[in-house]
Amino acid sequence: MSTTYAWVILTIAGLLEVCWAIGLKYTQGFTKLIPSIFTLICLALSMYLLSKAAQVLPIGTAYGIWVGIGALGASIFGILLLNESASPARIAFLLLLLVSIVGLKLTAK
Repeated sequence: MSTTYAWVILTIAGLLEVCWAIGLKYTQGFTKLIPSIFTLICLALSMYLLSKAAQVLPIGTAYGIWVGIGALGASIFGILLLNESASPARIAFLLLLLVSIVGLKLTAK
């Protein structure tokens, strides 16, 4: 697998992490069947794609970016869908998280 393809796979894995993280909220403790199935499928695919990307990319970088995409995306969707706080401080820290994700990508070898 090429490095470029590994980055694409890692990005998709991160986006799937957002899906399963937000999906957790809708499972209501895994008591709702459809959201639970969706969440578990996204979780499994996300982990699988992370493992494939990590075959090529450094694990610390791959994992950090995967978690960062998930945390950033879940926070944004939490604000948009779940009426979570969008305080200036929270937005500032989310921007710092975005800078960290980009920084990890730019410094990866």
